[in-house]
Amino acid sequence: MGLRFSVESCAGAARRGRLETERGVIETPTFMPVASLGAVKGLTASQLAATGTSIMLSNLYHLAVRPGVETIENLGGIHAFTGWPGPILTDSGGFQVFSLARLRRIDDDGVTFRNHVDGAEMRLTPESVIDLQRRLGVDIAMVLDECPAWPVSRRDAEESLARTLAWARRARAAWSGEPSGLFGIVQGSVFPELRRQAVRELAEMDFSGYAIGGVSVGEPTEDRHRVVEWIAGKLPADKPRYLMGVGTPWDIAHAVSHGIDMFDCVLPSRNGRHGQLYTRRGLLRIRNARFRTDSRPIEEGCECPSCKTSSRAFLHHLFRSGEVTAQVLATLHNLRFYLDFMRDLREAIASGSLAELLSSIEAAYVGDGADKPGS
Repeated sequence: MGLRFSVESCAGAARRGRLETERGVIETPTFMPVASLGAVKGLTASQLAATGTSIMLSNLYHLAVRPGVETIENLGGIHAFTGWPGPILTDSGGFQVFSLARLRRIDDDGVTFRNHVDGAEMRLTPESVIDLQRRLGVDIAMVLDECPAWPVSRRDAEESLARTLAWARRARAAWSGEPSGLFGIVQGSVFPELRRQAVRELAEMDFSGYAIGGVSVGEPTEDRHRVVEWIAGKLPADKPRYLMGVGTPWDIAHAVSHGIDMFDCVLPSRNGRHGQLYTRRGLLRIRNARFRTDSRPIEEGCECPSCKTSSRAFLHHLFRSGEVTAQVLATLHNLRFYLDFMRDLREAIASGSLAELLSSIEAAYVGDGADKPGS
């Protein structure tokens, strides 16, 4: 079947859509929890499903380092190995070109890593990345790209983009005839003419979808938003649009309003493990002393297991005591918040009430709206 994408309704540039895969339907805008090693930290596959997740993201680099693609392939592929039956998207390792810069050597043919676990050498090329994702059996694969560090000069960004586009052509040729989807990645840092060049050339290659990469790597929020505003509406309208590694509820709301369909980010799980809990009124820092005797759930009306069974006071106690259960309960809540938030965005697009929802999220998460007294 491959991937099938359709736009069902719009509110300005914002789109509500439907992405069909062989392993399930993804309603967009959607959020993909990050499960780099095949699992969101602290959660089972069934717990992840209970949050409302329809697609999760894993990382090719990390899985190739351990347990190894051959091991996963011999155990039936990534879905059998992880126990996750729904769609899976894998990052290609391009982000590690940025995050593990001291451990890699890059050239026009590909990237050589000294991996972060035992220092063994691993070589990734556009073609090998395609082959490895094929062997894993993923539903959506990403091309190998170069994610330049911030700040980056115009000249270095131009050279990086040329390499990324050349790799995209090679990856697209290697993927020819595959039943699942392959997404191209738009790079170009904060230079609008480079971003537009990337969109033009990638669109000509006819990928299954298009991602905006190279954001949320240290640049100011204003620059991140400007990249989305420049590029989102120029991506092919009949294909899903994915903003990689973003972000906060306000970042997501802003991007949805400009036509982005797919998101991933570590924030709900990572922040949850550090006692930061998302609500519609802002961020709760549950370790704060004022929650020591607060009998309310994290958020009134939330249907997650944490809110149904645990008070703020109990979570405060668990975090202050160093109990690992606290991290699990917080992660469950935060992911449920994000998935419910995406549902609210979809419904607001369909009903024409998106402006009101955007206004409420901006009030809660822009500036010092987080953790307001009385929340």
